[in-house]
Amino acid sequence: MTVTTRLLRAPCAYAVDVTPPYQNACMTERIPTAWAEVRLRLEQARNYWIVTHRPDGRPHAAPVWGVWLGGRLYFGTSPDAVKARNLVADPRVAVHLESADNLVIVEGTAALTEDVARADELYAAKYVLPRTGERCGLPGPAWVVTPVIGHSWAEIAFPETMTRWRFGPPGTDPAPEANSYE
Repeated sequence: MTVTTRLLRAPCAYAVDVTPPYQNACMTERIPTAWAEVRLRLEQARNYWIVTHRPDGRPHAAPVWGVWLGGRLYFGTSPDAVKARNLVADPRVAVHLESADNLVIVEGTAALTEDVARADELYAAKYVLPRTGERCGLPGPAWVVTPVIGHSWAEIAFPETMTRWRFGPPGTDPAPEANSYE
């Protein structure tokens, strides 16, 4: 893989809490984000923003709870929800984690699934109601997002940390693509 070196032009005058090795924002060489770090962020995220589009083409973004399992995102939603209706009409989807400082975006397709036993276990362990201690199960029909492309970077060290991922079969780690920001 060939990577180019590029100097950040922005001054390093502001501080953002980012994870190592990106604490020095004035880098001069590319440091692709490690997939293990990205996978950990996807697994530990509490909220995921799902972006679909309406039949007239307007985008629709909505937060969901979910679990990252086997290289895919599982989430549930009411069949009457706008995002569910949009996905039935067109399964293309983007998923964005909440942080814009340590960014992760996944693009792919979503499909209804009934194969959710393990995902439901992880979901119940992850989402516990604070007042009662009750564990939540996947709500409504379950959806699974199969990623095709992923993007990750540390905002304070962009573009040096920009990494684009190409996903293969579910359950396999994606491969980074060099110098391919779109």
